[in-house]
Amino acid sequence: MTEQSRWPTERAGRSTVLAQFGQARADLMQWALTTGDVLADAVVAEMHEIGMKQARPVLDKGVREGLASLVDPPPALEALLRQTESVPGYVDDFLLDQGPTPFYTSPLPVHVIALNTGSLIRVYGSPSISTVLTTTGRLVDSAQRRIQETGAWLTRVMLPGGLRVGQPGYVATLEVRMLHAHMRRLALDRGYDSSAHGCPINQVDLGRTWMDFTLTAYTAEGLLGFGLSNRELADLYRYWWHIAHLLGIDARLVEGIAGNEAAARLDAVFQTVTGPVTEDSAVLADATLASVTSALNQMLKAPRGLARPALNAIARRIHGDGMCQDLRIPPAPVADAWLGPVLSGLALARDRRRRDPGRWQAAIDRNLAAARDLLARPDHPTAYQRGATGSDD
Repeated sequence: MTEQSRWPTERAGRSTVLAQFGQARADLMQWALTTGDVLADAVVAEMHEIGMKQARPVLDKGVREGLASLVDPPPALEALLRQTESVPGYVDDFLLDQGPTPFYTSPLPVHVIALNTGSLIRVYGSPSISTVLTTTGRLVDSAQRRIQETGAWLTRVMLPGGLRVGQPGYVATLEVRMLHAHMRRLALDRGYDSSAHGCPINQVDLGRTWMDFTLTAYTAEGLLGFGLSNRELADLYRYWWHIAHLLGIDARLVEGIAGNEAAARLDAVFQTVTGPVTEDSAVLADATLASVTSALNQMLKAPRGLARPALNAIARRIHGDGMCQDLRIPPAPVADAWLGPVLSGLALARDRRRRDPGRWQAAIDRNLAAARDLLARPDHPTAYQRGATGSDD
């Protein structure tokens, strides 16, 4: 066994995974913990060899205009773009244009609350991810901005047609992928301990994060009164298989998942090898909840002074008391009692809309228009846009 492939010492041991999930899962997790993104990491190495000033515009052109737009592209970049432009067999026009439609059955504030109280809190609960952020100096610095940019990426990705080559969701996803690769290199240069935590931003971290944008988000939105049907979930999961393909997540980790139950079974394996939350995770959880107060007021019209306790109560419903205690998210019994009838009312209203095809479609159209309007607003370049080319190292 090579040093690179050894089981990280700060993760649950191989024997634990073997006993709970069997040989095949243990082997896959060992590979995933010690593997980043071979294609994207090779592009970063190539960019440093060529010179960042010369390499950045070539990468940007290839991502935005496609491999065919490049004359004599560098070999590693050519390999990456061939992979992202090679469409898996499950991808068709319906998936690209209609697959994200169920996302728009809920309004933007619901996604904002689910993203912050659900997805991002659990993403940052990973000690290896918080360690990467600490090592690279990105833990709390610009945390609010990072949270907003994650929402902007998600909105671009979920636009109908957005994953076609050169479209906003495709471009943004490849920029995120390249930012991950640059951060891997930066973390290792700054002393990140791979023998303890595994490869920085490894395949387990990526797969677990994929679960947080799917399983955790859909669970959170269901708890908020905006549940999805099995058919809607199946369409969204299949759409997210393709997002995984573009992000460089190995197909063995996510493809074939078509519902929350199957996702939860694999997520249990990821969670077993993730490790307990850290102080850094608690800091990030606090920053994340602080960012979403206005969205809660917009959606639930929370009484004055009850917004943050209500967010704490929602987070505890999503993640459970044990994890929230570790993250120092306090109980909020008054807010939780107030939330009960409010969320029940939202669920009843959604059921009534669903039974009326005209109202249901009107809500989808309205929510999609709001997403397009949000993206049309002028903004500064995101960290993943800057970092994709290495300009944010």
